[in-house]
Amino acid sequence: MNPQERIAELTDRLHYYNFQYYQNSVSEVDDFTFDKLLEELSLLEQQYPEFSRPDSPTHRVGGTISKEFATVYHRFPMLSLGNTYSEAELTEFDNRVQKGLNGATYEYICELKFDGVALSLTYENGILTRGVTRGDGVRGDDITPNVRTIRTLPLKIQASGLPSLFEVRGEGFLPLAEFERINREREDIGETLLANPRNAASGTFKQQDSAAVAKRRLDCYVYSFLSEPEPFQTHEESLLAMKKWGLNVSPTWRKCSTMQEVFDFINEWESRRYGLPLATDGIVIKVNRYDQQRELGFTAKSPRWAIAFKYKALAASTILNSVSYQVGRTGAVTPVANLKPVLLAGTVVRRASLHNSNEIQRLGVMLNDTVFVEKGGEIIPKITGVDLAQRTEASQPIVYPTVCPACQTPLVRKEGEAHFYCPNEKECPPQQQARFEHFIQRRAMNIESLGEGKIELLIERGLVRSPADLYDLTYEMLLGLEKTYTDPETGKTRVVSLREKSVENILNAIERSKAQPFASVLFAIGIRYVGNTTAEKLADYFGSMTALQTATPEALLSVPEVGERIAHSVAAWFADSENQVFVERLRLAGLQMESDRVTVEKKGESLVGKTFLYTGTFSHFSREELESEIEAHGGKLLSGVSKKLNYLIVGENPGPSKVEKAQKMGVNRISEDEFLAMVSV
Repeated sequence: MNPQERIAELTDRLHYYNFQYYQNSVSEVDDFTFDKLLEELSLLEQQYPEFSRPDSPTHRVGGTISKEFATVYHRFPMLSLGNTYSEAELTEFDNRVQKGLNGATYEYICELKFDGVALSLTYENGILTRGVTRGDGVRGDDITPNVRTIRTLPLKIQASGLPSLFEVRGEGFLPLAEFERINREREDIGETLLANPRNAASGTFKQQDSAAVAKRRLDCYVYSFLSEPEPFQTHEESLLAMKKWGLNVSPTWRKCSTMQEVFDFINEWESRRYGLPLATDGIVIKVNRYDQQRELGFTAKSPRWAIAFKYKALAASTILNSVSYQVGRTGAVTPVANLKPVLLAGTVVRRASLHNSNEIQRLGVMLNDTVFVEKGGEIIPKITGVDLAQRTEASQPIVYPTVCPACQTPLVRKEGEAHFYCPNEKECPPQQQARFEHFIQRRAMNIESLGEGKIELLIERGLVRSPADLYDLTYEMLLGLEKTYTDPETGKTRVVSLREKSVENILNAIERSKAQPFASVLFAIGIRYVGNTTAEKLADYFGSMTALQTATPEALLSVPEVGERIAHSVAAWFADSENQVFVERLRLAGLQMESDRVTVEKKGESLVGKTFLYTGTFSHFSREELESEIEAHGGKLLSGVSKKLNYLIVGENPGPSKVEKAQKMGVNRISEDEFLAMVSV
């Protein structure tokens, strides 16, 4: 089979597996097999780019660097909806619809109003060709490479009767579970937490590196179909068709014949919506028939045939009984409010985050106060205020601890940071355990067999003090170990006992971890501020642990998206003698200490120490060829205009914002010919 045929076969097969998984909930192959086929396709496309199809599944993992987002006009304007919090105003809306349709019979489609990012998605001959943000409703940003990373969004629709050109509208969102996972990782590495899923989704869609976007695991629900001519008579028909075609339509919509049915739908979902994978803030009510929508028409800003009903944020008041303090892997001490149990959004709330001492001061909250607790778009409730009218003499100031609640070490607070930290990172018990949990997680060394209390057991028995000790464990050391374990999620206790099979699983998982790539090792060792993405950039830039260990803060600052805080943290970590011993032990254990990236063949050193960025198109190079040429001569490619940038290569039809920014910052702007002269030296 020739390369073109194999690329086509792999593309079609992977699309089929994706369809089965996302539409029919059937896993026809395991993840390993799927990933191997995807890897084979990616390698073939790199070798034979002329045979790569626009609907290739490799777009799912990203990799495209968008130097700037083109602004494009919407084929159909994306208008906003009028909204209300009042059932009485909904009745007035219904009266206007009835009057506008001269008493004709009509129906509504009720849909949940998702709190995400509005997207316009264009399909040509069944292939996703463009994804655009709402923008101002008339034009938006072309973020196609980022949209293609959404796994529930088909890159190619194979169905009979498809219009040759059509558009679907949808809501891109960051699932709540993914939002929490990202915040756990950010807290783990000492980064500021994301504010809420909606803002996180918006920021992710506008990232320039689509590979980074792919790691956020964004999702999208589609809810509108547009084409000329219109193939459907009702909105209901379009929803059913889009679902049949494999588009991700939320199953939460309902057709309603009366306003009472609309009110019933609203009331039903007021609390039920909290079981969904994303935040919602209301209900959208639309006239079902398209001819009636056209008859009702539009105002200057919104359609007359649709309206949004907004839910008020669910809140409750309760007593703040106490505040406990949790110590994370980086030593950050986080206050948690322990509340008198209160029913909120269908669940009993007992705890709420207070974030840090600044938040306690901002709220002015005291122990035994009556506080307002709100459950908005996030899973974890938050305290939004204090009912001062209920404050009594029993209210007492919250005294933030001056020593670590776990090891009694005096806390420190770095300038410009909100958290207090325990500096006893080597001996503080929760930091020590969290260090192990970080090391064994899936994105790091992936030693999943050590979960469920086993790490606690090993630490308690003195078998491990450093993650490097894991590689010295033997069958005899582990067999027969036992302890009572309390599940932190359920509070239930059970006995953890290491029998023959458990010990074999642990040792096999530890051995397999030695094959984890260098970037995973770099993430696993736990340098503050170095998350998974930063670890990959450092691994790709330096290529080996040895090169990274000897890098100066100045050299680290040359890495794309590495600022002074990360650079100094990395340099300080490797300067610590205990950390040096730790890394050496991991090296001797057989962990990967070099990147397996494909190195570009060196052509010279004329660009060594210089950084580059480009904009526009070029006559001698494709984008990939220009990037390879820069690296082949020792130069480094940056992802944006910054003070680190030495040269902006300006081609035909350059992005005006980039050129303007480079000019303001005094960055050298060179032509393609000037660049060629530099590499021909």
